[in-house]
Amino acid sequence: MSDNILQVKNLSVEFKTFTGTVKAVRDVSFDLARGETLAIVGESGSGKSVTSKAIMGILQQNATISQGQISYSDMDLTKIKQKQFSEIRGSRMAMVFQDPLSALNPVMKIGKQITESLVLSGKISRKDAPAKAMELMKAVAIPEPEKRYNQYPFQFSGGMRQRIVIACALAGDPELLICDEPTTALDVSVQSQILELIRDLQKERNLSVIFITHDMGVVAGIANRMAVMYAGKIVEIGNVDEVFYNPQHPYTWNLLAAMPDMETEQDEKLLSIPGTPPNMLHPPVGDAFAARNKFALNIDNRVEPPMFKISDTHYAATWLLHPDAPKVEMPDVLKKRLERQKAKGAYGNGK
Repeated sequence: MSDNILQVKNLSVEFKTFTGTVKAVRDVSFDLARGETLAIVGESGSGKSVTSKAIMGILQQNATISQGQISYSDMDLTKIKQKQFSEIRGSRMAMVFQDPLSALNPVMKIGKQITESLVLSGKISRKDAPAKAMELMKAVAIPEPEKRYNQYPFQFSGGMRQRIVIACALAGDPELLICDEPTTALDVSVQSQILELIRDLQKERNLSVIFITHDMGVVAGIANRMAVMYAGKIVEIGNVDEVFYNPQHPYTWNLLAAMPDMETEQDEKLLSIPGTPPNMLHPPVGDAFAARNKFALNIDNRVEPPMFKISDTHYAATWLLHPDAPKVEMPDVLKKRLERQKAKGAYGNGK
């Protein structure tokens, strides 16, 4: 990896609602190197999708970036106007959304939609756009592109529709691609195909990718690094192997222990996380995960933990890493599973 293409620093996003201000993203910081894939993982409502929308400049009207910087190619995206955003959105950065049916116009032919994306990028003429659109359809493995160019979204399967959405995102030849849970609505076999497609395209085009998901199992095969989010904050970040094989935050322990694998025995219990995420209208004082964490210390209810350094690339925000904290080990079920996976080499960054 060379220089960073993106740097998010102390980002906070709030939503004004009738019931109060929702603090959706709180003091989030991370960077993304050129050609790197960063996975952002967490439960629904953890702030991962809001973070991506802030980067793309597509937050809802009631949202405000209350603090922080989003530096992209020497531009602070929190300070530019929508006209400037329109010039780089699609042509330099693009996004693949979760639901292809919502992303595609149901009454416009597929070829026309890709062609419009090409023309709007400003990198190709309307005359040359149809031929380029069919090239993109081939690139995302749409069979018989000449025939399917004139078909409508309802004539495609869910997996094929998602391939079309990816083709539209690639139309402007972006250098940054954000994938917001692109496989959630697909069955397992199709998920695997879409993940392989994104991985291949990333390598071929040297894309920088932010991959958002709630599925820890997806991360291992596609990302170099991963960030775990909870209650609007990053609670652990590191290389994929570090977070999978040496997780340090109790929330990460629970996410991993709740995920079955091919070796899970019939009588082996998966862990579940007790309780519910906090109400972000009134974020809790101290560690937001304390109420659901059986290892919580007294200080967790009073003071928010800083990011403790585990290695040069691995950090976690938990008071359990303080030198004076009692020694606590991850749950036995997770320890056994990680030992199995490590012996098999089942986890890895897929790169």
